[in-house]
Amino acid sequence: MNLSEKLANYIIDTNYEQLPEEVVRFTKLCILDYFGSAIAGSTMDPIRKIDEFIKEMGGDPQANLITGGHSSVTQAALLNGASGHIVEQDDIHKGSIIHAATVVIPAALAIADWKQLSGEKLINAIAVGYEVCYRIGEAVSPSHYYYWHNTATCGTFGAAAAVAKLLHLNNEQTVYALGSAGTQAAGLWEFIEDGAMSKQLHPGKAAMNGVISALLAEKDFTAAQKILEGKRGFFEAMSNEYDIFKITKNLGEEYKILENSFKVHASCRHTHHAMDLMIELSEEKKISLDQIDRINVKTYQSALDITDNKAPTTQYASKFSMQFCTALALLKGQGSLEDFNEKSLWDDDVRNLMDYVNVIVDPEINNQYPEKWGAIVEIQMKSGEVISKKTDFPKGDPDNPVSEYKLLEKFMGLAKMWDEKDRKILSKMILNLEQVDDTRSLLSFKKGSMV
Repeated sequence: MNLSEKLANYIIDTNYEQLPEEVVRFTKLCILDYFGSAIAGSTMDPIRKIDEFIKEMGGDPQANLITGGHSSVTQAALLNGASGHIVEQDDIHKGSIIHAATVVIPAALAIADWKQLSGEKLINAIAVGYEVCYRIGEAVSPSHYYYWHNTATCGTFGAAAAVAKLLHLNNEQTVYALGSAGTQAAGLWEFIEDGAMSKQLHPGKAAMNGVISALLAEKDFTAAQKILEGKRGFFEAMSNEYDIFKITKNLGEEYKILENSFKVHASCRHTHHAMDLMIELSEEKKISLDQIDRINVKTYQSALDITDNKAPTTQYASKFSMQFCTALALLKGQGSLEDFNEKSLWDDDVRNLMDYVNVIVDPEINNQYPEKWGAIVEIQMKSGEVISKKTDFPKGDPDNPVSEYKLLEKFMGLAKMWDEKDRKILSKMILNLEQVDDTRSLLSFKKGSMV
């Protein structure tokens, strides 16, 4: 039996009734966290452009859009996926380096919306989708991650798996869905050089491609049956080294969604360890900024590959600058969505402090990645004193968790463009999703905003 067949069996056999209560509860938190990010991103320029594109292209009003109105299930997955990724507050899995929510949830939500499916079915499909993409991401990381954006590439498999579950595809059709997903898997990191909008296109297209793959498979549209391990398949083509064993290890016995991390700061996750430490230092002791000689951030190579940017020129680029995020966190004592703005981007104190930040690969920390996303910060004072702190896990990681209350507070803050009453209605609905008979209500209850 090949890998796609084993995954297909898992997708088909995993039903809501067998999900542990902890998995159900945690999946609902992932959905709540997604909605906060998607609502916050829904009015931003890249999403407005995608929204305009969708309206120009047309489409049957099958599913709700996060921006309001309806379109086809594929267009809904595209826009709702893109919207969940733009404010850099969406979830992350450290082993696979995937933001699953912004790919798996919009794909599943579009189908559930269209088919008027229950909250139980949606929870089940999302948990399955997370499992599939996380396992594939773990198998190819970290080598795959240098050129390829795992959320886009591996996430496509998760979207296809979730939709396959909702459509009740048989084993052969599910294999086809995975095959079509794999042949469409794409997303290059080159956009990071320009701070381009491609980053939002990546999860949107991954969600959309997952939907397309499963819908075609439902019609017995054939695809590669060994898309993962085949000699010209995903593993061979898109990674220097991979571990097939990670696909099936404890498959069906554990739930990788429980390994998911939630983001506290509104920036690239690879900056969060340093930001956590700087915020702690700003709270613990008063540091005379004019007495700082150097700030060393010691971390793993992938963090440098993505965030070693000494001179960001846009707000979005600042979220991917370790130098900027480190300086901002020490000066502001926080790193919320409101802190990443035009004023802080060109703030003289932030810019001056950035010049003192030196980002270095630490061999020990690098060897522990991606199991640990660690960092050491050292503030060297002109007096010769060295102030140092270390962490292995950023806040929001399962080993450094945030509470359900904090996630609800995060949602209320990100969705603040809505009235408080509406935010409370939606959050309550999500946290009791297993009691919802028709998931259309998640994106259509708010009159005049999402209808």
